Amino acid sequence: MREVTIRPAKRDELAAVAELRWQWGLERAMEHGDSPGTGHEEFVARFLDWAGRHGHSHHCLVAVRDGLVIGMAWLAVLQRVPTPLAVERASGDLQCVYVVPGERDGGLGGLLIQAVLALARELGLERVTVHSSIRAVPAYARHGFAASPCLLQAEPATSSR
Repeated sequence: MREVTIRPAKRDELAAVAELRWQWGLERAMEHGDSPGTGHEEFVARFLDWAGRHGHSHHCLVAVRDGLVIGMAWLAVLQRVPTPLAVERASGDLQCVYVVPGERDGGLGGLLIQAVLALARELGLERVTVHSSIRAVPAYARHGFAASPCLLQAEPATSSR
């Protein structure tokens, strides 16, 4: 495998990250017979605005080969309610792990997952969760993710994702 660097995204790479997110959305839409809810240019502009406003809570890591962003993963950090045992608490959510189709099945997704978990350890997060597709569950399990009988979810409203 040619050399790949996994690192935090630079500000000038966020447009490339937006493109990856657009591609991911199109792939998912095609799987479900949906169409994008917005046009490409509007999406990229809104994504860049969102990334600028959420840089304090959402950390983007990228996989870069030959100067091209070929993969991404996000760690969303959520501050938790203090307890008498730990006043400063936070947990994380692994989001949007994506590798361009031509680079899949070479371990890049696993490298991105490992990098997110390393960042979570650096930040002292209590736990990291992930909402996965059925297809990706084995990849997350290989990196230590497991079902928890104590972590439940509810969907308060139906929304497009």
